[in-house]
Amino acid sequence: MASIQKRITKEGRTTYRALVRIKGSPAKSATFDKRTDARRWSQKKEEELRSTNLNCSIKNKQHTLGELVDRYVSQVMPDKNDIAIQTHQLNWWKIKLGYCRLSAVSSAMISEFRDELKKGQTHYGTLRSAATVNRYLAVLSHAFTIAWKEWDWINFNPVLNTRKLKEPRGRVRFLD
Repeated sequence: MASIQKRITKEGRTTYRALVRIKGSPAKSATFDKRTDARRWSQKKEEELRSTNLNCSIKNKQHTLGELVDRYVSQVMPDKNDIAIQTHQLNWWKIKLGYCRLSAVSSAMISEFRDELKKGQTHYGTLRSAATVNRYLAVLSHAFTIAWKEWDWINFNPVLNTRKLKEPRGRVRFLD
């Protein structure tokens, strides 16, 4: 949405400030001497931002969470220490949400599966601890961050808006 503000400088000169705000893009502004110049600029800039957002949304619709997990495991995981554990955690997310497009994954969806993960059982037959659930969220969050910042597949990380579970305090140990 574009808006034009009339401003008066300290010298008493009239200028016009064009401000363009489009959801998903940073706000753009410029100052002009004529209102018509400000209007033309704002219309042109608004079209540019909308076309950029359209291209981003098309780009986002192309990739699924399954593709994200596969690429993350093949490219990022070899540089990590606990490959087996984190690969297992990512495969759990892939089984549950692998069919979803990255643009469709929301914080609410992740919260729902976080609760399902909490109610699930380990291979020992006990419930998963809050710390374990948080580790599952952490590895998924890092995968989304890589897709966002390095691969430019998404515009934000939905895991960042998901509440983590409260973990108990650790043990206090004393050396003899």
